[in-house]
Amino acid sequence: MTAMVAGICRHPIKGIGREVLTHVTLSPGEGLPWDRHWAVAHEAANIVPGWNPCANFVRGAKAPALMAVRATLDPLARRITLRHPAQGELVFRPDDADDAVRFLDWLRPLVPDGRAQPAGIVAAGRAMTDSEYASVSIISLASCRDLGARMNAQIDPHRWRGNLWIDGAAPFAEFDWVGRQVRIGKVLLQVVERIERCRATSANPATGVIDADTLGALNAGYGHQHFGVYARVIEGGTIQVDDALVVT
Repeated sequence: MTAMVAGICRHPIKGIGREVLTHVTLSPGEGLPWDRHWAVAHEAANIVPGWNPCANFVRGAKAPALMAVRATLDPLARRITLRHPAQGELVFRPDDADDAVRFLDWLRPLVPDGRAQPAGIVAAGRAMTDSEYASVSIISLASCRDLGARMNAQIDPHRWRGNLWIDGAAPFAEFDWVGRQVRIGKVLLQVVERIERCRATSANPATGVIDADTLGALNAGYGHQHFGVYARVIEGGTIQVDDALVVT
């Protein structure tokens, strides 16, 4: 098997906006820098200090239009530019109280009536991944193509909101990596578990409109609704697009 890194993504605000990168530096025990650094708590949330489950946050599973948000982060200024086909562009600093109000006003039209509405921005001091531990998510483009062939559709990898896109392995070979380690340059990752998927993946990342029964196709084709794997960073370093991946 010859596998390589085909793409790198981070999501500065959990569930709201994706940013494509060419390289990233990882540290042991941490997620991607600035990935899921902020999240938007909704009005029914029960937020505790530190990590909180995804049910407390505004996200694509409940508001599919959010899947079409793209992001650009300026880490030094702690400033984010968001773009959406219906809402246009917003530049703001999540840690600035006045900017946070502007952001929530920009966000609300993307959340359907009858759903818990955006209430405030929170940060936990670590990546607010869906796993309780700080994780890096790995998805396989071969798996994405295999699923798309079963659906007779082209499935955009952004539906899966992954961090590292891998190509060159057999479809769903990444499930066999659970419990094993993978090395990308100096970076060593411990693959922990499969990722169980939610309804957010049914929305088109270009439009935010639900247009594909990804969960139904996963269950019908493979007997589960898992796609991708979570990994922990064991040894840090820099990963670049086109770096080779080796399963150890």
